[in-house]
Amino acid sequence: MQTTYTGDDVRPAGARPDAASARRNVVAVALGNAVEFFDFGTYATFAVMIGHTFFPAKSPFISLLLSVSVFGLGFVVRPLGAVLIGAYADRAGRKPAMMLTLVLMAVGTGAIAVLPGYETLGIAAPILLVVTRLVQGLAWGGEAGPATTYILESAPLDRRGSYACWQVATQGFAAVAAGLTGYGLAVALPEQALNAWGWRVPFVFGLLVLPVGIYIRRRLADTIQEHDAPTSTREILRELNTSHRRPIVIGLLILLGSTITQYFLNYMTTFALTQLHLPGRVAMLATLVTGAALAVFAVIGGRLCDRLGRRAVLIWPRVLLLALIFPALNLIVSHPTPLVFLSTITVLSALHGMSGAALIVLIVESFPSRVRSTGFSIVYAVAVSVFGGTAQLIITWLIGTTGNPMSPVAYLLAANAICIGAGFMAAETKPARAGQ
Repeated sequence: MQTTYTGDDVRPAGARPDAASARRNVVAVALGNAVEFFDFGTYATFAVMIGHTFFPAKSPFISLLLSVSVFGLGFVVRPLGAVLIGAYADRAGRKPAMMLTLVLMAVGTGAIAVLPGYETLGIAAPILLVVTRLVQGLAWGGEAGPATTYILESAPLDRRGSYACWQVATQGFAAVAAGLTGYGLAVALPEQALNAWGWRVPFVFGLLVLPVGIYIRRRLADTIQEHDAPTSTREILRELNTSHRRPIVIGLLILLGSTITQYFLNYMTTFALTQLHLPGRVAMLATLVTGAALAVFAVIGGRLCDRLGRRAVLIWPRVLLLALIFPALNLIVSHPTPLVFLSTITVLSALHGMSGAALIVLIVESFPSRVRSTGFSIVYAVAVSVFGGTAQLIITWLIGTTGNPMSPVAYLLAANAICIGAGFMAAETKPARAGQ
C-alpha cells in the first residue's frame, strides 16, 4: 500500500521557525534524548558495581541478577509514561511535556549518583533504587513522543528526515560517550575505587547536563495549536482506538525488527567476551564502533529519506541487513579476530542506523497532529518494553540452551522480515512537492 501524504499540520508555513531556530530546537530536544541513552548505557556498563552496592549477596551472580532486574523495571513502566505524558503533550503542548520528562530524568539520575548503598541504609537502599528506576521509566516512556513530534513539527516539510534523524544519532553518540567514560574510568581508577565510588561519576556527568537541557527547553516555542488540542486523555485514546489502529499495528511491527536488532547489537560486548573469548578491551570497543556507525548512518539515512521517501530508506537497507545477518554472524564465529569482529558489527550497525530516521518519521507522520505525540509514544514505548526488554534475555537463552552461538540468527531473521513486511504495508508519508 502506498499513498502520498498531504499533511495535517495546522500551522501556516510562515509560522514555522526559521532555519537557525529549527536547528536550535533540534539541539534542545536531542540533548534530553542523549542524556537518557547515556544513563541507559552507563547503568548497563556498571551493572556489576551497582549490584554490589545495593544488592550485596553471597553469590555474585545473584547480585548481578538483581541489579539487572531493577534495570529492567524501567521498561515495565514505559507504556504508562507514554500514555500519561504523551497525552499531556497532545493536550497541553509538546514543550511542557518535554520539561516534565527532563525534570523526572534529573530526579532519577541525581538519585542514583548520590543514593547511599545497602551498607548505609540497609533494605531502604534497594527500595529507593527501585523507586528511582520507576521514575526514570516514566520519563523515558514519555520523552520519545513529545520530543520526536516537536522536532518533526518544527522542521521544514522537506527536511523532516534530516532533522528527526538526530533522535537516532544521539543514541549512537550517547553509546560512544558511555563507552568512553566506562573505559576511561576503568583505566584511571584502581578497581577498588571504581567499585566503591567511581561508577557514580558518569551519573554525576548526566546530572550536570540536565539543567542545561531544562534551561534550553524553557526557551522553546510550542508547536501545538490550542484549538486543535484534545480536551482529555480519554478522548485521545478513544480516537486512537477507533481511527488509527492500522498505524499503531504497523508501527509496532516495524519497531519489532528495529528494536530487537538494536538490542542484539548492544549484546555484542557480552557476545565477544563469552562466546568469542576476545580480550576485554576489544569487547569494550564494540559499544564504541556500533554507536559511531549508528550515529553517522542515521544522519545519512535521514537525508536520504527526504529525497527518496520514508518507505524506500526504511525497507532497502534492512533488506540488505536481512541478507547479511547469517553470513556476518557465521564470519565472526568462525574467524573471531578483533578486526573481523569490529568490522562486521560496524557494517550491521550502519545498515540498521540508516533506516532509523525513516521509520521514526514514517510512524510519527502516520498520526494526525492532535494525537500524534500519544500515538507515537505508545507505539515506541510498547515496542521497546516488550521486544527490547526481552531481546537480550531471549538471545542469552537461545545460546545457553543450544550451546550454539549461531542460534540467535533465526530470531533476528524473523524479526527483520516482519519489519520489512510492515514497511511494505505502510503508507508513504513523505510530503508531496509543491506543484505535484
